[in-house]
Amino acid sequence: MRGPRARGRAPVVLAVFAALSACSVGPDFKPPASPAGAGFTTTALPGTTDASAAIGGEAQRFAIGHDIQADWWTLFRSAALDSLVQQAFKANPNIDSARSALVQAQENVSAQQGYFFPTASASYQFQRQQLAGNLSGNAPGQQGNGTFIGGSPNKPAIFNFHTAQLTVGYTPDVFGGNRRAVESLQAQADNQRFMLEASYITLASNVVAAALQEASIRAQLDAMRTIVRGNEESLDILQKQLRAGYATRIDVAAQEAALAQAKAMVPPLEKQFEQTRDLIRALVGNLPNQDVSETFDLAGLHLPEDLPVSLPSKLIEQRPDVQAAEAQMHAASADVGVAIAAMLPQFNITGAGGGAATQFAQMFSSGGPFWSLATGLTQPLFDGFTLLHRKRAAEQALVQAQAQYRGTVIAAFQNVADTLHALVSDASALAAAADAEQAATVTLDLTRRQSQDGYVPYLALLSAQQAYQTALATRVQAQATRFGDTAALYQALGGGWWHREEQKTAIR
Repeated sequence: MRGPRARGRAPVVLAVFAALSACSVGPDFKPPASPAGAGFTTTALPGTTDASAAIGGEAQRFAIGHDIQADWWTLFRSAALDSLVQQAFKANPNIDSARSALVQAQENVSAQQGYFFPTASASYQFQRQQLAGNLSGNAPGQQGNGTFIGGSPNKPAIFNFHTAQLTVGYTPDVFGGNRRAVESLQAQADNQRFMLEASYITLASNVVAAALQEASIRAQLDAMRTIVRGNEESLDILQKQLRAGYATRIDVAAQEAALAQAKAMVPPLEKQFEQTRDLIRALVGNLPNQDVSETFDLAGLHLPEDLPVSLPSKLIEQRPDVQAAEAQMHAASADVGVAIAAMLPQFNITGAGGGAATQFAQMFSSGGPFWSLATGLTQPLFDGFTLLHRKRAAEQALVQAQAQYRGTVIAAFQNVADTLHALVSDASALAAAADAEQAATVTLDLTRRQSQDGYVPYLALLSAQQAYQTALATRVQAQATRFGDTAALYQALGGGWWHREEQKTAIR
């Protein structure tokens, strides 16, 4: 039985363990600072982009420092697009996968936190045993006078034995190894949270891109069919002129070739259109034979005229990929502490109490109860330098994570810069394409009339048709590019995920 001095030392020992457990070996993580003097362009952005009369040709203004709304795709003012994005958020398997990965990471954190608490286990053991009859002494199955229970000297004795025990164990986190492990797992959970946000942003951007692709291909198909009809009309005129003697067979053959070339452009566009529709069905979680009712054309889309441009100092906070890279760096930093703690002494405390008797009801009667209390310390002395090399590997993993973080930051700024340059340049390209199409249209109309009257050779008409065909296709592609640049800017600036819960949208 312990005396008063022994009992008085117990709180002191626990206090010492608690004090030691307040420290954690290894580096303490500090979030990296934003790059000093960071910016997106070497020269100031223009106040507005160029404008044109074509669909999607509105001048866009750069609103420096303005925030981004979470449902940025609604700025295109397309009910069909809004519906498609919401369907994708609810049914796309990538979202379910990312959400499950987050929950899994959070559960791992909770599981590791359990090591901060003592473990308790209860056990009960029943034993029935036969002793050899030639044993002497007061065995558990003998009376105090040496006679056997249910037997006699030199004959086997059979007895029952019951043991019930409660065991409590505790491993003090003296050097903070477990705290570092929890810190690492929490950082990995943060990484998965940002990966989930990135999944939402990427999915929304992919849906918008697919819708814009459909609208662009639809416009190109309409343009090519218009060109085919124009070529058919020209061929009809030439055939009439051939019969009247005003055209040659070479002219007719050349027009037939031009018509065939125009018709050959339609099937690839039709294939691309159907593949885009397949992509849209897949994005909303449908099989290829499960169609969606939403369709898209350029006329049904509005080009946002005010473009928010976040401050460079805010970009790191807004980009989920940068935040995910920072979380990975945090996890690698904590893993260094885990590796260092594994090289230091490990403490454990174990206590047990219970009872034992030959009859179940007597286990906790007088003489039956027992208890034990033990403490231990284990210090690795030699392990073939395994723990040392693991520590060095963890340190290099931290260096790697730091380099990957810097690379992610640089790529993020480059992404925004590329998109801003594209917005300016592609607006000018659309304006030029619209002017070129208008000029080609006038040229083709005049040349067709003069050709009908016999004032210009057929080769001039063919050249005008080809110029118009090229100008029309270029204008349609330039329109879709402007819409795509705008969607890319919202994605490059982080997609407004930090407002997702505030707006109570369906992206949960």
